[in-house]
Amino acid sequence: MNAKVAKDAEIFITFASEMISINNLTFEIGSRALYDEANWHIKPGDKAGLIGANGAGKSTLLKLIVGDYSPTSGSISMAKDLKIGYLNQDLLSYHSDKSILHVAMEAFERQNQLHTEIENLLKKLETDYSDDILNKLSDKQTEFEALDGYSIEFRAHEILAGLGFSEEEQKRPLATFSGGWRMRVMLARILLQTPDILLLDEPTNHLDLPSIKWLENYLQAFEGAIIIVSHDRYFLDRIINKTVESRKGKLTLYAGNYSFYLEEKSMREEIQSNQYKNQQAKIKQEERLIERFRSKASKAKMVQSRIKALDRMEKVDEVDDDNPEVNFSFKFSKPSGRHVVTVENISKSYPNLEILKDTDALIEKGDKIALIGANGKGKSTLLRIVADADKEYQGKSTKGHNVSQTFFAQHQLEALHLENSILQELVAFAPKHTETELRSILGCFLFTGDDVFKKIKVLSGGEKSRVALAKALTADANFLVLDEPTNHLDMASVNILIQALQQYEGTFVVVSHDRYFLENIANKIWFIEDKQIKEYPGTYQEYEEWSSKRVSKPQPAEAKKIKEEPKKEKAPITEDSKRILAKKNKELGNLEEKIATQDKLVKDLEVELAKEEIYSDAVKLQEHTRNYNSEKATLDHLQADWEKLAEEIMELEG
Repeated sequence: MNAKVAKDAEIFITFASEMISINNLTFEIGSRALYDEANWHIKPGDKAGLIGANGAGKSTLLKLIVGDYSPTSGSISMAKDLKIGYLNQDLLSYHSDKSILHVAMEAFERQNQLHTEIENLLKKLETDYSDDILNKLSDKQTEFEALDGYSIEFRAHEILAGLGFSEEEQKRPLATFSGGWRMRVMLARILLQTPDILLLDEPTNHLDLPSIKWLENYLQAFEGAIIIVSHDRYFLDRIINKTVESRKGKLTLYAGNYSFYLEEKSMREEIQSNQYKNQQAKIKQEERLIERFRSKASKAKMVQSRIKALDRMEKVDEVDDDNPEVNFSFKFSKPSGRHVVTVENISKSYPNLEILKDTDALIEKGDKIALIGANGKGKSTLLRIVADADKEYQGKSTKGHNVSQTFFAQHQLEALHLENSILQELVAFAPKHTETELRSILGCFLFTGDDVFKKIKVLSGGEKSRVALAKALTADANFLVLDEPTNHLDMASVNILIQALQQYEGTFVVVSHDRYFLENIANKIWFIEDKQIKEYPGTYQEYEEWSSKRVSKPQPAEAKKIKEEPKKEKAPITEDSKRILAKKNKELGNLEEKIATQDKLVKDLEVELAKEEIYSDAVKLQEHTRNYNSEKATLDHLQADWEKLAEEIMELEG
């Protein structure tokens, strides 16, 4: 074998081992290079997570791969006859009046064609018994059987059921379903195509937890390659074996799942940071040397040589902090009483569907509740009842003493004032916050620099969602009700929201399908079972472990109704009771003023303790610590008195 033949054979083998080869890809939008000579080689069996901040070009790269966009320069090469399954948000516009089972089965293009031809030949056979018809029929049936045509309907049923569709729903026209459910049908159709490679752009966006888990199992067993764009890190960790980061126009490969990526990136950044510091020290040393001898004629050659060496030096970039720690300054003027929301004998039905039946619940001060479960089980309905956004039900939902609430849901985007700038919207809503604080919060949700002066009316749906979430977090509220707050957020923003809710000292209830988010913010889990509200008193991970061990439906000892106290008859309020109530409310107001004053004193003392001249002097530190402990104890006593008095008031109010 000569050298040229050997080289050609090597190139062929290299390419044959790759499904898709991205070489020196540059893609420009206007004057901005979204990708700048980026490279990536996708091999059979690769299950890769494509990650990066919003706007980093992840969805764009998928469109470049399928040919919706053309590179400015560079190339994207593919193996011959590569079959690609591509799920993207544009599929929401697909319309059909046919059943979702029929739409899903459109995946079997050749089988459907053969089925039609076989039906036509059988019809002809009723009057024409010629060998020609019999032979054609035999050939078509043989091919149909070879393509597993007799099981395609079963496979379609199976995948649609896994994605949450009942037998009855599979007969309904696609046009009768909402956008999220239509997207599930599109996903089913793509999975049924059994492509060589799946390109999935945010596949969990419209799935509930049971469907996400089903999809995880399906993709783990999928034999082809997969590229997933997702902000669900639990989902990525369970499927991918490679992580590719899209950042600053480049694609960087990490040989492991998302957790591996975080560890590996941290190590790489530590090395880079040390290299950067060393290089900067060397540059400063060289610059001082150049400056010192610049005016000496005898050293001119040496100076020029060092200047050229500095110019030629390949500069190490300073490490950017993609996950900054934030300090949210939550401000609510009054803490709530012990009982935040009491739900009693709640029943809720829709036509042909009973959601809740005579169920009770109690939300206590400090509860961080994750409300989870399959879509259609009543999560959002219960959330609206708790938030007083739904009045059409039987039973009673009561707010406790001093409860101030804010409710975040996607439909509230309509309440934004379109002519306001982003900053104006927050200033008008949260006057207690300074402009600096508001800009800091907006920065956490990806609105930096002059972005804060954009008008609401020019924002995308995702950007409006982030503005509405920022508003919710600046409200004077000690009780938050949050419906899918992580939608439209990238991983960095989800981490910001986690940090914010971890610092929040009030109470909240949240509906979300993001398991990493839930694990990091919840201390109680609610779920709806047998039309009853059930509670698990622990974290999401603990709930998952408990749930996986359950053999049958929970008994009262396992997952009880939340509120089990016997109901009390409401006593009539007498004139004496009114006088006592008025007196106690006045005492409560005085206590709140004392608490506010004492709280400020304690915070001032904390600032003093952090000063170097205090903590570096043992005598001063001891004196200030003793003073701080005394004032903190006073504050604790005042708060305990407030709790006790608030409970007495609630008892008197019935």
